Amino acid sequence: MAKKTTLFSVKGIQMLLRRRKKRAVRETDVKISLRNVQKVFGEKKVLRGIDLDICKGESMVIIGGSGSGKSVLLKSIIGLLEPSRGSIKIDGSEVAHLSSRERNNMMHKFGVLFQGGALFDSLPVWKNIVFTSLQTKKYSKRDCYDLAISKLAQVGLGADVARLFPSELSGGMQKRVALARAIADDPEIIFFDEPTTGLDPIMSGVINDLIVKCSEELGATTFTITHDMRSAKKIADNIAMLYEGKMIWQGGVKDLNHSENEYVEQFINGRAKGPIQMKIKEE
Repeated sequence: MAKKTTLFSVKGIQMLLRRRKKRAVRETDVKISLRNVQKVFGEKKVLRGIDLDICKGESMVIIGGSGSGKSVLLKSIIGLLEPSRGSIKIDGSEVAHLSSRERNNMMHKFGVLFQGGALFDSLPVWKNIVFTSLQTKKYSKRDCYDLAISKLAQVGLGADVARLFPSELSGGMQKRVALARAIADDPEIIFFDEPTTGLDPIMSGVINDLIVKCSEELGATTFTITHDMRSAKKIADNIAMLYEGKMIWQGGVKDLNHSENEYVEQFINGRAKGPIQMKIKEE
């Protein structure tokens, strides 16, 4: 009996060591870590305690309806908003309450594709793409121009587009230029804010393919917020759903269609009836 107990103890210790080793690997692989992230505007609680880990090289997509807190969550991670409470760590370092100087030093890790593109109307395409490099004088003007041309090529646009202005481009081309700007400095993390909003189904598919392509080429971690389920399924490794400021489901993209969560099922299938009730203002 003593012999069996000893053998069992050795096996138990070995299993415990293996578990600890796996846990350590997972922790070192985490690129973005959120713990109890809350955001309050006056009496309105928008984020109600978000816990989320995103690993290096992972594509995380956050889904949810309008007003669920997606945009506030993205802006809190980027630093455009400061969380009311909680921890946001990037590469293990706390970033939730950085000073302006500290925030600027960290921004080189980020690339952002904003919902409307957010291109500068007064600047030609190539200056939009390398705007940060021109401001910091990181490269010569000629090198910046060459960099812009190479990034245009990555998103499927020719050099002839470089000297055009945003107003001369179609919506799909503007979105591709905005993507070129997001990857201009080879960022470690790329944020996508409703990347296919306002695009037709074909152009949405083009943008989704480019997002996957560019992210893989850079080996970047990506964080996307969207309500476009085609886009979510195309670009995601993992998906999480926000509802009323809470993370109500997380899982792999392959698990989405059998989540066994009534909120998720209603949302991804676009059903009017279900636990999610649309508030319609009565006259």
